Amino acid sequence: MTKYVSILRGINVSGQKKVLMADLKMLYENLHFKNINTYIQSGNVVFETNSKTDLRKAIESAILNAFGFDVPVIVIKADEFRETLQANPFIKDKEIAIDKLHITFLENTPDLKNSDALKTIESNEDQYILNNKIIYLYCPEGYGKTKLSNTTIEKKLRVKATTRNWKTCNELLKIIDPI
Repeated sequence: MTKYVSILRGINVSGQKKVLMADLKMLYENLHFKNINTYIQSGNVVFETNSKTDLRKAIESAILNAFGFDVPVIVIKADEFRETLQANPFIKDKEIAIDKLHITFLENTPDLKNSDALKTIESNEDQYILNNKIIYLYCPEGYGKTKLSNTTIEKKLRVKATTRNWKTCNELLKIIDPI
């Protein structure tokens, strides 16, 4: 069985697209996924499957059928998720506040011309590093004040995106690799 992390965008935000984690877990069970673990209410799920189907499409379709709304889903193999965290270039910088780190996960690697469009955003002191389907993001003023939001990133790069803070990413890693 292969272990995966799925990250849902935009559920349980300001009362919108409400999904209880117990219901989400049941939905994953109905997709015949195994060893399902959720983390907090924002739609983070670690699961295992041998399925060769397009997992993103299967989960998005199941959510639409069960809850009646579209939710973008990013699915990442657990090994890739682990490598993504280990490769974060900001964690090597002693001047960086760890609690201001985020990772934006992209559905696809953006076209080069769209990647260049991201450079046009006036982002104050925010820093980012785009690496294929990942954006490492440092927001010293906090993510709530960044101009590098999911919406802006999606418009500039023309790919679906969802962001998680560094703590959430590390908590998911603990679920992937329990001690």
